[in-house]
Amino acid sequence: MASTRAVLQVFEKYQKDRVTFVQTVAELATRPQNIEPMQSAGVMALLRPLLLDNVPSIQQSAAIALGRLANYSDHLAEAVVSNEILPQLVYSLSEQNRFYKQAAAFVLRAVAKHSPPLAQAVVDSGALDSLVQCLEEFDPGVKESAAWALGYIAGHNAELAACVVEAGAVPLLVLCVQEPELSLKRIAASSLSDIAKHSPEMAQAVVDAGAVAYLAPLILSPDAKLKRQVCAALGQVAKHSVDLAEVVVEAEIFPSILMCLKDVDGFVRKHAATAIREVCKHTPELAQLVVSNGGVAALVDYVDESEGNNRLPGVMALGYISAFSETLATAVIASKGIAPLFASLVEEPEDHVKSASAWSLGQIGRHTPNHAKAIADAGVLAKLVAVGSLPSSSEDLRTKCVRALRFVIEKLTDLAALDRTLQERGLPHEVVKFVVHQISKVLPNDPKGRHDFVTSGGLAAVQSLEAAAGTQLKEHVDVIKSCYPEEIVQYYSPAYPAQLLEKLEVGA
Repeated sequence: MASTRAVLQVFEKYQKDRVTFVQTVAELATRPQNIEPMQSAGVMALLRPLLLDNVPSIQQSAAIALGRLANYSDHLAEAVVSNEILPQLVYSLSEQNRFYKQAAAFVLRAVAKHSPPLAQAVVDSGALDSLVQCLEEFDPGVKESAAWALGYIAGHNAELAACVVEAGAVPLLVLCVQEPELSLKRIAASSLSDIAKHSPEMAQAVVDAGAVAYLAPLILSPDAKLKRQVCAALGQVAKHSVDLAEVVVEAEIFPSILMCLKDVDGFVRKHAATAIREVCKHTPELAQLVVSNGGVAALVDYVDESEGNNRLPGVMALGYISAFSETLATAVIASKGIAPLFASLVEEPEDHVKSASAWSLGQIGRHTPNHAKAIADAGVLAKLVAVGSLPSSSEDLRTKCVRALRFVIEKLTDLAALDRTLQERGLPHEVVKFVVHQISKVLPNDPKGRHDFVTSGGLAAVQSLEAAAGTQLKEHVDVIKSCYPEEIVQYYSPAYPAQLLEKLEVGA
């Protein structure tokens, strides 16, 4: 008996040491400074056999430790793949208890998150079928871990998302959205968003599973993190085509989603604005629907109250709405939409946000003289010139500023505004042509304006332009000069002082 006990003690000590080892390694893996020494000590090779240990708690701790290591860097995730650990995890996913399944799904997620090749390695190991089966488990924790892993795999590219769809994940993710657990709802919505974002086909797969009908009511959820994911998912579906946007609209997201623009959570506000942008960009009818539900005033407030990248979807949404028709652009002007867009152009440090602001202002002013005058009266033209002429401005920003100036100037009949723009310092040559052309069309029909154009220095500015004979610019300058008597034209010509001095010298 004594000898039996002595033998058993050896095995018990070995088991306790294994438990101590995996638990300690799992704990050490939570701190980044421990990762390199553990890797140098060959931790992967030591953990691998423990995944198949006959003690469930050791298996689970070994998986958690591996997940934490793989989560740390793509280099360690590659080590998990090269040590052929994935097939063991996949095998165990279908065999073991719920705690181990959760830990194994965590490892797969930690590997897949880093890059498409690593996500592909997870797919190649046969993990998708096992993860999809986990979505049918009773335990919400297992479902959540599996949904999270599937979302990371699908998020990389359309090919991987297609693999997830083909594995039958989407209908089960839609069921997860309907579960009572908030964290499971969030992860499922996020994973559906990661699938839908890549292509119309992927978004259609999400729609065909009935996801939109279950996501839309969750816009009113009191949970901010869930609302973030729901608004993001709806936006990812709506962005691809008119038909998909109409599916989202038909789920009656308006006016509920407009309330999200006032949410205390910044990410909820941004994702809601993005979803609205993705709906209204497609057709005049969808833009009108946003306007009819009070969307313009809500977007104007959102742009006014936001800053940085958060401003961008609101800025673009107002641009898309304004682009479709003069009626919709008038709605933006009536809701005082020009001022926050102008502020965004002036205040934002990032060129891409300035570019979007310039584009949106151009869309408002492109329709009629009244629209163009509203833009000019707000002082936008001078700022577009100034921003576009900055040496630090990107090529895209300069292009957007020039294009916006052209759109507005071609409709502008307010001679004073055209005059001010012509005399702006740093006015690009291509814009000078548009301004002079427009002045040549307006000036002959504006007797009072002809007087003011002279006294303001406009006529002198036109004559100082270098307009080569035979060019359109020269033709426009000649039209402007023909509106005045010869003496006035001569008096305001750049050569007039020299001619007077010449006469003086001749007389002497």
